[in-house]
Amino acid sequence: MIDVFIAFFSLLAVIFAALVLTLRQPMRCALALVSHMICLAGIYAALGAHVIAMFQVLIYVGAVMVFMVYTIMLLDDRDDSYRHPYARKIVPAVVVGLGFAAVVWAAIGYLPAQPAAAAPAVDPFTFAAFSLSFMKYYWFHFELATVLLLIGVVAAWTAVKEGL
Repeated sequence: MIDVFIAFFSLLAVIFAALVLTLRQPMRCALALVSHMICLAGIYAALGAHVIAMFQVLIYVGAVMVFMVYTIMLLDDRDDSYRHPYARKIVPAVVVGLGFAAVVWAAIGYLPAQPAAAAPAVDPFTFAAFSLSFMKYYWFHFELATVLLLIGVVAAWTAVKEGL
């Protein structure tokens, strides 16, 4: 039964991700992204990672998407450039995207395998274990994502102010 839920949410996540890339209206893209993130939370919940599913909904669906929707509301959607936003840039974007995907794929292939630890049987998805692991190993990734989001918001704000 769990496999059916994971397959169902995975299919929906792929559909919503495709909608994020193909829809023209920024607000519709944001709503498709919200749906995609909710599907990811469903996958986490089906895998038994309830804490991560909760953080997915609270942080990404709640906080980050409200921030993005607020930024989209600052954009002028009557601009004619929204009707054909990717027409001139689609080929370079696909080339850069495929190159980036190849680099990430190669980097993942060269990552050293994690040795199987003979640690005591601790459930890694409890709140205490997740918090300890997050603060020990993943705080830099979280802060880096925060800075990247801030840069994106400042860039969008600057683009609106400059009329780009």
